[in-house]
Amino acid sequence: MLRIVIAEDAVLLRAGLVELLTRGGHQVVAAVGDARALAAAVDADRPDIVLTDVRMPPGFHDEGLRAALELRERHPGLPVLVLSQYVATPYATRLLGAAGAQPAGLGYLLKDRVGEVAEFLDALHRVAAGQTVIDPEVVRVLLRQQAADRPLARLTPREREVLALLAQGLNNQAVAGRLSITEASVVKHCGNIFMKLDLDPAEGNRRVLAVLAHLRGE
Repeated sequence: MLRIVIAEDAVLLRAGLVELLTRGGHQVVAAVGDARALAAAVDADRPDIVLTDVRMPPGFHDEGLRAALELRERHPGLPVLVLSQYVATPYATRLLGAAGAQPAGLGYLLKDRVGEVAEFLDALHRVAAGQTVIDPEVVRVLLRQQAADRPLARLTPREREVLALLAQGLNNQAVAGRLSITEASVVKHCGNIFMKLDLDPAEGNRRVLAVLAHLRGE
């Protein structure tokens, strides 16, 4: 069971998240509608994970994202899963760019993913366990934005598929399952990818962040 703080200004979605997570066996210790209330709830309840919208009152710009980043500074290692209405790669980039010192326990998903209950709950659990989870659509957009990059052009079609799954935060076993190939094949593809892109092949979140940094053109 996870103790969760939810920050979402849309009343119906907030209520739906509470119901979904409660039915999933978790405890929602607070469900609030603005960034100030989010900060107060986290400081008071010390949850296992924060689930927050990007845009919240009063300005409906990036209040939820900023609050999440500030909370990570006050509570190092606090897992945060950010929800976004649209594919906004600058928001994802800001969230992940702030992860350098604390790479564990970060996620960025589109709100549409909530309707895919099993996938959404899996992402929640993975972030709470310290993993990095990025929405597949965000990864696809980043890949398209970097399509003309010469190092990326060196990859074979299969290696690009593997790269996209790595960027979502999947481990070798999960990548193998998605592509119906062996883990040994995944390891081989990963080696080729990191060699061609001059990336550090370190495992875990550092690997995910290295891939995303490359896709962002850093």
